[in-house]
Amino acid sequence: MSNAVTKIPAAPSAEALAHFEAEFTHETDCWDVHEAMQSDDPGFILVDARSPALYAAGHLPGAVNIPHGKIIASRMSAYPDDTLFVTYCAGPHCNGAARAALRFAQLGRPVKLMAGGLTGWLDEGFELTTAETKTLQVA
Repeated sequence: MSNAVTKIPAAPSAEALAHFEAEFTHETDCWDVHEAMQSDDPGFILVDARSPALYAAGHLPGAVNIPHGKIIASRMSAYPDDTLFVTYCAGPHCNGAARAALRFAQLGRPVKLMAGGLTGWLDEGFELTTAETKTLQVA
């Protein structure tokens, strides 16, 4: 019996392997970001790509607010060229994190997107903060 799931066959294993392995070079998840952020040096800069007002209303602890439209070479010069950036936005219904990741990639910067965004973070049971406000200033 055919249905929407079975109508198109699954990719051959080698093709599926390459596809799913590649996903991890482009994305990470909320749980892994949360765990990494518990250390003094998580190895990346966590970027909230939403507006300053949304960031101020609640954001991930340790995140820096750089709206995707403000990701420009002069701002990024504050970071070494090999700095990894992890972007997030409101969640799966928002493309701000993808827009931010694209901007970082266009600047030649290493970048990953945090799948699930703020919605995924909350779904995992993690807290938001409003206590800290970190914005990157242009030098």
